[in-house]
Amino acid sequence: MKEINYLEKVTVLKDDFIKAICDFIKIPSVLEEDLSNKEAPFGKGVRDSLDYILDLAKSFGFKTRNIDNVCGEVEYGEGDKILGVLCHVDVVPAEGNWTYPPFSAKVVGDTIYGRGTVDDKGPAISSLFALKLLKDNGIKPKWRIRLIFGCDEETSMRGVARYLETEEMPTFGISPDADYPIIYGEKGIASIDIIGKNEDSDLEFVKGGKRYNIVCDKVNLKYKGKDLEFNGKPAHAMEPRNGDNAILKAADYLKDKSNNGLIKFISKYLNDSRLNDMGLAVYDKEMKDLTCNVAIIDIDKDHSRLGLNFRYPLLSEMANLYKVFKEKAAEFGLEVKVLSDTPPHYIDPNCSEIKILHDAYIKYTGDDKTPLLTIGGGTYARVLKKGVAFGMMFPGDPDLCHQADERISINKMLISTAILAKAMENLTKE
Repeated sequence: MKEINYLEKVTVLKDDFIKAICDFIKIPSVLEEDLSNKEAPFGKGVRDSLDYILDLAKSFGFKTRNIDNVCGEVEYGEGDKILGVLCHVDVVPAEGNWTYPPFSAKVVGDTIYGRGTVDDKGPAISSLFALKLLKDNGIKPKWRIRLIFGCDEETSMRGVARYLETEEMPTFGISPDADYPIIYGEKGIASIDIIGKNEDSDLEFVKGGKRYNIVCDKVNLKYKGKDLEFNGKPAHAMEPRNGDNAILKAADYLKDKSNNGLIKFISKYLNDSRLNDMGLAVYDKEMKDLTCNVAIIDIDKDHSRLGLNFRYPLLSEMANLYKVFKEKAAEFGLEVKVLSDTPPHYIDPNCSEIKILHDAYIKYTGDDKTPLLTIGGGTYARVLKKGVAFGMMFPGDPDLCHQADERISINKMLISTAILAKAMENLTKE
């Protein structure tokens, strides 16, 4: 059988491809949790997004399933083995200053602007079109290929957790929710709250941040009757240095004015995202630095709360980190509450499945020089027994996840779709 040029095939579908992405982006699928609402437990926008991707898949002739309105499945092929392709339909809030409205899906030349273009609606559409390319070109995989669409990846991954309670664990899986060439390791992810009283009657409130996985870009506070606003730049928590943290700016302003213990703690210990000031810096050669994102601050007349998010490499001793944080927090009358802790995810970069993925990437890019990667972000790959993150950002692309003006190149998305199709074909040949 003649080898299929998937890039040529998907280019023919370019107009439909762009329309599908834009229609998807226009659905504002930020979490609005109401677990009592069984029809839309994560909010109407998230449910509408799930319906959209499943209806589109059905129009392509695929079998689809909705699992409790928290996860969806699209299936093609037959066999005992399963290739899972895990994407998500939810997005983070559209913070910051945008050139175009974040849910307008504005097309400018080769670029689509909008929340979710990179993370993860663009990749979800690419995955679906890659599966369509296999079907339309007569490829009959000897595995079942399942596209699995979760609904709350950006918070706690409950949708995919629910899916795996009742469905088979994929034999191998990919999550197109990060970078090329391949990500074989992901740092551990943990979140804590530091809590205490507000003993400064002059500090009426400090409010900033909504999510643990985003660098806080705006803080409002009132001190001695004066309202103030501090602005920064949002970024993904996996690399706080890519952002400009407004909480740190507010704490710096207050540190010599207020006797609030939480402000004093931030000023003394948390200005460095690598925690050198606490003696907790960790580095390993594969997963790099432990990082700390100062994510959420909530101070009112009675209480103080600070939310922190850690991304940690294999060498980290988190029990010791929590011990030190508790000791340092106690200096200021504060307590530490551990909210969540997911260990690092790692698979052998020399395994046969990674070789197949890498070959597909090289075929459509010619890039055989860029090394395989580990990251500080968390993708659905970590819920799999054997899985990796695979695309969709290319080497040298700016990291726009969770940032204002998130955007993606149409041409690069077409290339990604070809890569995914080739990888799906070759992984499921036998």
